[in-house]
Order: sequence, then structure tokens, then C-alpha cells
Amino acid sequence: MSTPQKNLGVGRLLIAVYAVFAISSSARATYQLATKFEEAPLAYSLSALAALVYIVATIALARPKFRRLALITIVFELAGVIAVGLLSFTLPELFAHPSVWSKFGQGYGYVPLVLPVLGLLWLRKTHKN
Repeated sequence: MSTPQKNLGVGRLLIAVYAVFAISSSARATYQLATKFEEAPLAYSLSALAALVYIVATIALARPKFRRLALITIVFELAGVIAVGLLSFTLPELFAHPSVWSKFGQGYGYVPLVLPVLGLLWLRKTHKN
């Protein structure tokens, strides 16, 4: 089950972006949970969940044997971004302090919304029947 050569560069770039998000969101969530948890427990817990999702997605995308885990993780990520994005607009009082997925990832240039879509497209393109 090797990845087609034409997708190798795109796959590596996708994994690298996921890795950057895993590291940056983990650092941010750790700081928020350690120093400000009582100010916004929901938002900061969601940031920690997003960090965990990015870590699992990075590892799963990097290992062809974990393709199914990558798919499940990325679908969960997309659902999370959409749900938190909608809630952050409809119930803004819950998100006085933003999370990675608030307002569909607005604070991160909407990359949290686009990234799972690209991940799912890449998984679909590289899928072997």
C-alpha cells in the first residue's frame, strides 16, 4: 500500500502542516489550561481537544497502516471545527476566549477549516481499492 509518487510531496506538506498545528495548539492549550483555565474552561478544553486531534492526525497521516485512524480523526476534526464555529457565532458568551476552532478557525486564518477538507481529499485521492 504505497502512496502514488505524484502525491508524495503533497502528502508530506499536509503532514508538515498538521505537525505545526499539533505543536502550536499543544503549546497554546497547555499554557491556557495551566494559567487561565478558570477564565474559559470550555474554550480552553476545546483547544486541548483540538491539539490532541492534530497530534493523532499527524501520526496517522504519516503511517500508511493508520489510514483508517486518519480518516476517523480528520472527519472528527471537520465536525468539531463546524460545530464549534457555529456555536461561537450563535452562543458567543461560551467563547469569550477563543479556541483553535472558534469562528471556524478565524484566529488561524481559517486553516483549521480548510485543513481537514484537504486531508480528506488527499486520503480519497491516495486511496487504493
